[in-house]
Amino acid sequence: MTAVQEEPTTEELRELAEQAGRDLEDASAPEILRWAADTFGGRFCVTSSMEDAVVAHLASRARPGVDVVFLDTGYHFEETIGTRDAVEAVMDVNVITLTPRQTVAEQDAEYGPRLHDRDPDLCCKLRKVRPLEEGLRGYVAWATGLRREESPTRANTPVVGWDEKRRKVKVSPIARWTQDDVDAYVAEHGVLTNPLLTDGYASVGCAPCTRRVLEGEDARAGRWAGRGKTECGLHG
Repeated sequence: MTAVQEEPTTEELRELAEQAGRDLEDASAPEILRWAADTFGGRFCVTSSMEDAVVAHLASRARPGVDVVFLDTGYHFEETIGTRDAVEAVMDVNVITLTPRQTVAEQDAEYGPRLHDRDPDLCCKLRKVRPLEEGLRGYVAWATGLRREESPTRANTPVVGWDEKRRKVKVSPIARWTQDDVDAYVAEHGVLTNPLLTDGYASVGCAPCTRRVLEGEDARAGRWAGRGKTECGLHG
């Protein structure tokens, strides 16, 4: 498939995404990312929470110097920021750090302290969803590390799909991977991972809203525990 040269219409992008989702369902993660890199070029980026750098590493092989977008919410663990800095230092990627319009102190002044406890959906909207929407404006397609086995809400994640909310092509190259697949890739290629993953955390988000998981819990159980919330809104 040739690269998208002229600005495609929304309908053309949607059709492209839906067709690719069907065509690439059984393709390998490197094949899916090569398709994305060849099709969208510099208007394709990877988003990373710096839980690990698996998708960034895969994408750097398909498109050296690929943009890797990271959301610095102001609430991250030190280990997460350290992982971002290490990825930027050792991988062939261009890390772009997005920040919310308000600092934590400014948000506290307007909404009151610990908004994440009182209204986690609003906090995620202000510190994650809105900054990402603004940061993705220059791209036609973006890649995520979503995997189907992570939680019931992600069970139907397509390897390539249409992000209706942002009107962009959404690529999830490791959607079919299991945790064993992730672990094997990390071990084979020496991929950077967040140190918290070896300290009882199965999914790493903002420090105030993330806890270690208990035996038998799914990977997302440590996020917003006790709040009936499993997603920040970036993928729903």
